[in-house]
Amino acid sequence: MSGLIPGLGSDGVVTVNRVVLREGYTIDDLEERVAVLCENVKTYHSGTGFLGGMVVLNSGMVSNEGSTIGQAVKSPLQDREALIITYWESFEQHEASHRSESFQPLFRQVLDLCENGNEEIAYRMLWSGKAYTPDEAREAQAAKEKYARAA
Repeated sequence: MSGLIPGLGSDGVVTVNRVVLREGYTIDDLEERVAVLCENVKTYHSGTGFLGGMVVLNSGMVSNEGSTIGQAVKSPLQDREALIITYWESFEQHEASHRSESFQPLFRQVLDLCENGNEEIAYRMLWSGKAYTPDEAREAQAAKEKYARAA
């Protein structure tokens, strides 16, 4: 691990919730409810395994360079689909956070927005990394060129 998420070791856990907004709810509704939920997790679970998180919204853009399922122009779930991604020291600590009395009511308020119900998948970390600094990138490129010729 290269410190992309401070404290996330090789035995760390990444959880992903996929939210598809139910008809009649807005991104503002989602942002407000998720912000309250995330603040609760940060406040009550930073000392019990929570390391960080992020919420990302489907922008509608589809990478034709990175996709192999056709040449879509725009995602049909633009501004309706979000991923709530959290980073934990262990799965057991994550599960304990969900059982807390302060978490459950806020979690249910987020679930009310979901047309897809909820399934939270836990992943184990295989790799993470940050970009090189400009100097590090030049050094890496020089090493690649030098040793690629030697092979």
